[in-house]
Amino acid sequence: MAARSAPSCHLRLEWVYGYRGHQCRNNLYYTAAKEIVYFVAGVGVVYSPREHRQKFYRGHSDDIISLALHPERVLVATGQVGKEPYICVWDSYTVQTISVLKDVHTHGIACLAFDLDGQRLVSVGLDSKNAVCVWDWKRGKMLSMAPGHTDRIFDISWDVYQPNKLVSCGVKHIKFWSLCGNALTPKRGVFGKTGDLQTILCLACARDELTYSGALNGDIYVWKGINLIRTIQGAHTAGIFSMNACEEGFATGGRDGCIRLWDLTFKPITVIDLRETDQGYKGLSVRSVCWRGDHILVGTQDSEIFEIVVHERNKPFLIMQGHCEGELWALAVHPTKPLAVTGSDDRSVRIWSLVDHALIARCNMEEPIRCAAVNVDGIHLALGMKDGSFTVLRVRDMTEVVHIKDRKEAIHELKYSPDGTYLAVGCNDSSVDIYGVSQRYKKFGECVGSLSFITHLDWSSDSRYLQTNDGNGKRLFYRMPGGKEVTNKEEIKGVHWASWTCVSGLEVNGIWPKYSDINDINSVDGNYTGQVLVTADDYGIVKLFRYPCLRKGAKFKKYIGHSAHVTNVRWSHDYQWVISIGGADHSVFQWKFIPERKLKDALHIAPQENLADSNSDESDSDLSDVPELDSEIEQETQLTYRRQVYTEDLPQLKEQYKEKQKSGTSKRRERAPGNSIRLHFVHGYRGYDCRSNLFYTQIGEIVYHVAAVGVIYNRQQNTQRFYLGHDDDILCLAIHPVKDYVATGQVGRDPSVHIWDTETIKPLSILKGYHQYGVCAVDFSADGKRLASVGIDDSHTIVLWDWKKGEKLSIARGSKDKIFVVKMNPYVPDKLITAGIKHMKFWRRAGGGLIGRKGYVGTPGKNDTMMCAVYGWTEEMAFSGTSTGDVCIWRDIFLVKTVKAHDGPVFSMHALEKGFVTGGKDGVVALWDDSFERCLKTYAIKRAALAPGSKGLLLEDNPSIRAISLGHGHLLVGTKNGEILEVDKSGPITLLVQGHMEGEVWGLATHPYLPICATVSDDKTLRIWDLSPSHCMLAVRKLKKGGRCCCFSPDGKALAVGLNDGSFLMANADTLEDLVSFHHRKDIISDIRFSPGSGKYLAVASHDSFIDIYNVMSSKRVGTCKGATSYITHIDWDVRGKLLQVNTGAKEQLFFEAPRGKKQTIPSGEVEKIGWASWTSVLGLCCEGIWPVIGEVTDVTASCLTSDKTVLATGDDLGFVKLFRYPAKGKFGKFKRYVAHSTHVTNVRWTFDDSMLVTLGGTDMSLMVWTNEMEGYREKRPCDSEESDIDSEEDGGYDSDVTRENEISYTIRALSTNIRPVFGIKPHLQQKEPSVDERPPVSRAPPQPVKLQTNNVGKKKRPIEDLVLELVFGYRGRDCRNNVHYLNDGDDIIYHTASVGIVHNIATGTQSFYQEHNDDILCLTVNQHPKFINIVATGQVGDSADMSATAPSIHIWDAVNKQTLSILRCYHSKGVCSVSFSATGKLLLSVGLDPEHTITIWRWQEGAKIASRAGHNQRIFVAEFRPDSDSQFVSVGVKHVKFWTLAGRALLSKKGLLSTLQDARMQTMLAVAFGANNLTFTGTISGDVCVWNDHILCRIVAKAHNGPVFAMYTTLRDGLIVTGGKERPSKEGGAVKLWDQELRRCRAFRLETGQVTDCVRSVCRGKGKILVGTRNAEIIEVGEKNAACNILVNGHVDGPIWGLATHPSRDFFLSAAEDGTVRLWDIADKKMLNKVNLGHAARTVCYSPEGDMVAIGMKNGEFIILLVSSLKIWGKKRDRRCAIHDIRFSPDSRFLAVGSSENSVDFYDLTLGPTLNRISYCKDIPSFVIQMDFSADSRHLQHSRR
Repeated sequence: MAARSAPSCHLRLEWVYGYRGHQCRNNLYYTAAKEIVYFVAGVGVVYSPREHRQKFYRGHSDDIISLALHPERVLVATGQVGKEPYICVWDSYTVQTISVLKDVHTHGIACLAFDLDGQRLVSVGLDSKNAVCVWDWKRGKMLSMAPGHTDRIFDISWDVYQPNKLVSCGVKHIKFWSLCGNALTPKRGVFGKTGDLQTILCLACARDELTYSGALNGDIYVWKGINLIRTIQGAHTAGIFSMNACEEGFATGGRDGCIRLWDLTFKPITVIDLRETDQGYKGLSVRSVCWRGDHILVGTQDSEIFEIVVHERNKPFLIMQGHCEGELWALAVHPTKPLAVTGSDDRSVRIWSLVDHALIARCNMEEPIRCAAVNVDGIHLALGMKDGSFTVLRVRDMTEVVHIKDRKEAIHELKYSPDGTYLAVGCNDSSVDIYGVSQRYKKFGECVGSLSFITHLDWSSDSRYLQTNDGNGKRLFYRMPGGKEVTNKEEIKGVHWASWTCVSGLEVNGIWPKYSDINDINSVDGNYTGQVLVTADDYGIVKLFRYPCLRKGAKFKKYIGHSAHVTNVRWSHDYQWVISIGGADHSVFQWKFIPERKLKDALHIAPQENLADSNSDESDSDLSDVPELDSEIEQETQLTYRRQVYTEDLPQLKEQYKEKQKSGTSKRRERAPGNSIRLHFVHGYRGYDCRSNLFYTQIGEIVYHVAAVGVIYNRQQNTQRFYLGHDDDILCLAIHPVKDYVATGQVGRDPSVHIWDTETIKPLSILKGYHQYGVCAVDFSADGKRLASVGIDDSHTIVLWDWKKGEKLSIARGSKDKIFVVKMNPYVPDKLITAGIKHMKFWRRAGGGLIGRKGYVGTPGKNDTMMCAVYGWTEEMAFSGTSTGDVCIWRDIFLVKTVKAHDGPVFSMHALEKGFVTGGKDGVVALWDDSFERCLKTYAIKRAALAPGSKGLLLEDNPSIRAISLGHGHLLVGTKNGEILEVDKSGPITLLVQGHMEGEVWGLATHPYLPICATVSDDKTLRIWDLSPSHCMLAVRKLKKGGRCCCFSPDGKALAVGLNDGSFLMANADTLEDLVSFHHRKDIISDIRFSPGSGKYLAVASHDSFIDIYNVMSSKRVGTCKGATSYITHIDWDVRGKLLQVNTGAKEQLFFEAPRGKKQTIPSGEVEKIGWASWTSVLGLCCEGIWPVIGEVTDVTASCLTSDKTVLATGDDLGFVKLFRYPAKGKFGKFKRYVAHSTHVTNVRWTFDDSMLVTLGGTDMSLMVWTNEMEGYREKRPCDSEESDIDSEEDGGYDSDVTRENEISYTIRALSTNIRPVFGIKPHLQQKEPSVDERPPVSRAPPQPVKLQTNNVGKKKRPIEDLVLELVFGYRGRDCRNNVHYLNDGDDIIYHTASVGIVHNIATGTQSFYQEHNDDILCLTVNQHPKFINIVATGQVGDSADMSATAPSIHIWDAVNKQTLSILRCYHSKGVCSVSFSATGKLLLSVGLDPEHTITIWRWQEGAKIASRAGHNQRIFVAEFRPDSDSQFVSVGVKHVKFWTLAGRALLSKKGLLSTLQDARMQTMLAVAFGANNLTFTGTISGDVCVWNDHILCRIVAKAHNGPVFAMYTTLRDGLIVTGGKERPSKEGGAVKLWDQELRRCRAFRLETGQVTDCVRSVCRGKGKILVGTRNAEIIEVGEKNAACNILVNGHVDGPIWGLATHPSRDFFLSAAEDGTVRLWDIADKKMLNKVNLGHAARTVCYSPEGDMVAIGMKNGEFIILLVSSLKIWGKKRDRRCAIHDIRFSPDSRFLAVGSSENSVDFYDLTLGPTLNRISYCKDIPSFVIQMDFSADSRHLQHSRR
């Protein structure tokens, strides 16, 4: 069965003919070693012209289309096409991968460029947005990304003279980019009048902000900044495809076939026209140039590479040729010489020398060529053409012998017969013609049996038979030369075929994968002597099979390099080489054949390192020669850990269900119970499907995991501590080399790895985002800085992390089959190994990727399944344990030898100082020396060896060992049966912890008066556990069947157990010996109960819907309860022992009378009045509230009531244990929730005195003991419970300002449409009339008015000056907060309005501005850390978060010099509403306005996003870091306060807990401040301030303000706290208060603003001063000593502001706004002089020509005239109902014109006095009036309208 294994010979790529010139450019360079680097198909080629040698880089999986050279000219970056394309950075000297950049682009990577120092790489994608992406390529990390352009980008380059600047160009555009933070911001190049807007193909940057670019029309465009300053016309006569900058200047190459050299200032030096040289031809087009010293490299469209020496420029040297565009199909080899012939759709036929690696002849034909053949004597060459003809040439001089056209369709295959007399020609019209060679190719016969096009032909050795294949996959035989079909199979049997190129036939059955299309494989060629077969297929793969190859799905070796389909493949005449040709890549690959005997040496020379590997694992035949998998391993590989509902899904599910439930929850619900429980002890250890998950910590405690709990066990005190951060099964555990930190990985939709401290049990970091379904293996590096993890998704992804930062360093697909273990190399942090099913791989990190090489087992070996692995004493040595009991010893990637270690699989190994220890399924622990030469000692795990101090009993001898660890003089052993044992070196064994074995655990009973309980499980054991201090298993008994329930008799002497086969037994509770057993039912016994009191009756419930009642004394069945429609789940007795309450699977609650079993109906209201002996029911009114909102998805499986009937404990399918107050009436009761079990909790029971709760996990097989803590007994410890599902229905309070802020929707400038509809054509788009000087000499136009002409005489045209912002009046207080701060010790203040940040000097009133935002700023904060003095962060609104220039962003800038330090484009769609710096100033926290109110943490200097998470479903107003922390912060919002911790990349949150204070309710929180000792203060909508310790409410400062507390500020230097609220000014109260550190005493300040209510939006405290920003847009400074107020800034409260008028003679102006005020501003004094409240929204305002009167138009149609001197009303009038848009005095002050929305202008005569009678009006205006202007003589009026 040799075909079952891959052939043992090998192919090595020796030469590639061709160069990719089509559709690519700038892809040809000199390296530092003077070699030439380029690419063709999927291979990067490094060619040394001196040695005429090629090296290949084969890390890509598809066509390479872009290439960039590192500035040091050794490293190369290449980008490929594909669905998930990636970029490889590789070394041109060693051709090894250095970094892989992936997971960002789609479709392909069009351009690449390194920056000046080579640290960063920019790439452009081929996706619809042409994404531009900047990488830190060494770390494989994306720094920034932005949409590039709507159309293709052709070139991109870093500006080498300016840091952080890039230029890109493409279809009709050029863009200039700046990189700041994580934001790439483009500015489009302005073509202006200097040049035409056209496509730019290439560019190069120069000094002084100059950029040179080559355009489609052959011009060179020169840019300065973003403006086109000149063009160099006609540089080329057609498009310029390539531009290359070097020390001497620039080289350009174009479609006209010319190369031009330019000096550094772009003055021409010389021109080289390649078309005119010896090698030139018409139509030559240059795609790439590279100029280095006196050499120029040129790549052409037709796949040639020229090298030109500058002083002999008319003699270019042709160093590489290939076929041009068009598919390449024809391939033939010379019968006696090392020559290959190829012919292509480019109509050329070429002959290549395989020895010299060169083209030796070329001839152009009339038609595209599709196939070729050389006659046996090597004289004639036949070519089949696409038009149905064929031509025969003489090989010697390529002269034509004959040209014959008998067919109309393409000739796809032709072959000469072995005796040289005939030529068979196969055509696409399904026929084969036979021609006689010596008869000048006369036709002898034709074969017409096929129904489809002919694909392959083969002659028999005696030339008497021909076999053909056609497109249908049919194989037919013909007699030669007549062409008669042979149908008799016998006749063909003995025929020996001269060649084998057919793809169908018995001998090549194995080349087809099991499920594949018949046309996948394009070509085959058999090598009879070497017994190998080579194939070429549509996936770009060349494969090597054994020949003959009979069974489908045979093993093979595969070689990649071609990108698209490989069209043909042939052995050379002496079988030294294989030649393969690519269709679309039109390249010719020459592979050296390395037979088996030379293979070993070859591998050591160059083990090919590919991302896709050459030893195929894809072949999928049934591996009969691989031993059966061990049963345990088999079971384990079948576990999928998939969940119907993941815990991560719960929040969304709740939201969905809440929507449905809105109406139902009107009842006020019970509060959660006062009691709480705390996890006390867990019996169990997860060994059945996990390995190596048990370790000693630094101080000798033992750490392991079970269910969703990380357990730290102290063996001296027999106590446990727990890490409860996981919310689902933990599958793996690794310990940090220092042995104080532990990493655990869990199951989940997006599963996480937690790294936590074994001392404090706090999470240090949480890693997630890259795995699916679960994490099955983790390992720390030797330095403890990195962590590797493996997922259980289909490709078992491997991720390498920097765990402290929480960053993913690298990622790769591991294997199709399960990986069991990952181990990091202790000597080289960049290397690791993975082991698993038929899998051993050696990985090294390359940037963002990992490159894996398979373990090489040698010829006879087979890939075994590896269960465990460790590294040896050097970085090369590794050891792995197999599923057959061997230990494999590896050096580098080679298997050196194997040692037999165990019977059955080796599950665990551990490296010691001087040797190894292994453990296997055979229950033996073996100690080995350091080279696995000899076994020093073995320990068998046997009952006999158990020491007296054991905490339990061994169930069986030699249990399967799953984990071994060493330390503290002992071996620690974990078994599959869930036991943890400690083995002393001298032999005795102590059992420390144990749990049930595999199989679900359901049965649980607590003893009536002792602290013990009994459990029974599917593992066929009944166990008794001690719950008191000894925490051990007291007794165990094996049962013949698994069991589901058990119960103690009321006197505690007997124990009844229900089994899965329908029988039950009663045993003695002390000895566990049988008393009696019955077998009356067929299905599982699901519950069993003794009646209370004397225990006279026993009720036995089964899954076949009956309950049998037995008399215990007489051991007889006395009654049966019938009437249930489904299986019984729970039964309870009443106190009298007369009534049974029953629950069924159909959610029925039934009642039966005992002992006869008569069914009773009891009204639901009465049920609770009956005294029940126990309550384990989950149905009925009393426990309606225990069903969660998502009751349809999950079941409540168990419940149990305390004996004082106050607290009901429940367990459910999601692994939650919950406590409810009993009775839990009304839907969705409030509860406390505890996570520790992973999957469903099958049973819960209180002990007899309610001191403990015992819970069972079904599939986690663990028994958990919780202590009950009464109300009031609460240590201040982080409460691991979470409050209930639905947020309280009580509203969080109401305030108009808060509601407004919550509901505001910001218009985004980029998207906002015009306020009024627009008609007509904008002026600059209108057709221009000819100007005065262009008019014809004879003009019929009237002479121009004199007045206008005199105006221009003698005036030189002054250039229009730029406007510079000098002063801004206004402050955004209405919907923002905490946005006014002191700077420079209180000399300046900083705030924002519109899109400007303003720094305002208090003393002088001067302002300076930060104007880089392109939309409204919503929030502002100042960095408090002394290292970052005057650093400000501002966040703005924006549209969708697509990272384009209009996305919301945060700018971090220096308030002094207004330099932008970083821009963070963020994923908060809509806008950023809060920002806060951390204590060290290095981190920035931002909150979004998106529906999830995302919270993000940034490392702002690098622009890196560290962590991000949905904050809350309702609006978050403020989030602030604790002033002393970089990891803790608090967010407040609508009915919400959350306390957050940053752990690595994860954000963990805890809701504020109200439960300690009576009747506290969750209000809407508006502001936050901080105190010492973890105190937090939050201001509420009602005016109270809540004080929190950790996340628990500890007191309320009632009515700190009378209205909402909008602002709070913590002074860092003395801890005093300022609060600001909304209040009416009163004697004692004030809107601003200063408090002591604990918010106990305060002093109030009044703001003397004269407002009815003061509403403070922002407070800040400096030296002796408090700075206040108000809702009314004032900024006020209040002195702390004298309480004096000084208003610094004024502004309109509400916009929009429409009215604006300047004083005719002074530097004053007026503004009128919809807030109903008109304000007078003094420009010189920079302040507001006065304001008038009009009571209505004002729309327009105007001064009279003398400046003594002011007219104001109102929104309601009224207008008012004021006298300026007294501000008294002179007159007012309302003739219109709609808004007045403009109002104007005539220049002679006589008339007043009023334009309104009613499409009219009214005129009033002012000389008639204040009666204001209308004298006339204009009507028939087509739309409403917007502006009006009088003529200078007051006689005409012009108006504009929409």
